[in-house]
Amino acid sequence: MKQIPFERPIEHYDERLYPIDEQLCFLLKQRKDTSNNNPGFPPIEDISKWAEKFDLYEDLLKSIFGALRNDKHFRPQLEPTNFQKYIPVLKSVEKEQCIYSIPFIRQYANVSVVNFNIDWESAEEDRFNSFWELSIGEEYDCRETGGGGTEGHINYNFVVSPPLLDDISGLNFIFKEKDTSFKGNPTGLEIILHKE
Repeated sequence: MKQIPFERPIEHYDERLYPIDEQLCFLLKQRKDTSNNNPGFPPIEDISKWAEKFDLYEDLLKSIFGALRNDKHFRPQLEPTNFQKYIPVLKSVEKEQCIYSIPFIRQYANVSVVNFNIDWESAEEDRFNSFWELSIGEEYDCRETGGGGTEGHINYNFVVSPPLLDDISGLNFIFKEKDTSFKGNPTGLEIILHKE
C-alpha cells in the first residue's frame, strides 16, 4: 500500500511560533523516551481537566493523544522493489474452526512480503472484522499492508524489513488478532507458525 506524499496544507507560518514548536518536539521526544514508546492513553477525566485548564477543545486533545499512541503507524514505510524470488513456507495451523497458513514469502531486494491466509467453512462466522499484527523478532519491522478476501477466505500481506534470510529455518511467525487497526486491543487469538 503506497503512502501518499505529504503536502504542506498552506504556505503561511507565523515565525514567532518556531521556538514553541521546537519545544513541542522536544516534549514529544521526552514523552516517547519516558514511556519507552508505550504511552497508553490518559484518563478521559484528565483530558477534560486539561481542556478546561488550558482553554482547549477536549476532542482536539483526544485526537492528539490518539495520534501519539499510534506512533508506529507514522514510521516511514518501505515499498518492495526488485522482486527476487518466492520462498515456499507451506506452514499451517488449525484453530477455532479456521486454518491459518503462510503459503509463501515474496523476497525483494529491500524487504520480504509474508503472505498470511485464513480459511474457514463459508457458512461459519464472518472473519472480515478483525485486524492482525505480525511479529518475528525485535530486529524486524512488520507492517500489514492490505489484503482481501471472499466468502470463506481472507489474505493479508505483511511487509517485513530488513528482508528475511532465504533460509527461514527456526523462525516463529506470531500473528495476533486485534479488534481494530488503530485501537489495537488484542482479542486473545494468537497464531504461531514455526518453520523448522
